[in-house]
Amino acid sequence: MTFTKTDLQRDVHFKTSRSGGKGGQNVNKVSSKVELLFSIQDSTLFTDEQKLLLSTRLQSRLSKDGFLQVICDEERSQYLNKETALDKLNDILTRALHQPKKRKASKPSKASKLARLDDKRRAALKKINRKRDYTD
Repeated sequence: MTFTKTDLQRDVHFKTSRSGGKGGQNVNKVSSKVELLFSIQDSTLFTDEQKLLLSTRLQSRLSKDGFLQVICDEERSQYLNKETALDKLNDILTRALHQPKKRKASKPSKASKLARLDDKRRAALKKINRKRDYTD
């Protein structure tokens, strides 16, 4: 389940600040670092069961106020950092909502059992034929 950026932007708050790292004088002048805050409980995208599932699976990532925080300062542009932060949020939410398929127990087929026994028989005959006959 993936979400469009416009859907996510409705429930997201951005904070911007000056970023460190590469960029020279640009980092001293421009607020390009983006902090994305997303409240799972206040979101309109999810059902109550999904909100409960997200809250339990993302518990270690939530702040005391219940916000999921994504920080991005990889690019020199605030716009690109917002886009990257939204992509990261989308990835986090998609992974948290993913339900793995249950494994169906299966048994080996009759043909595979016979093939295994035939291979064992051939290997045993090969070893028997390697033995030397020491009778004189």
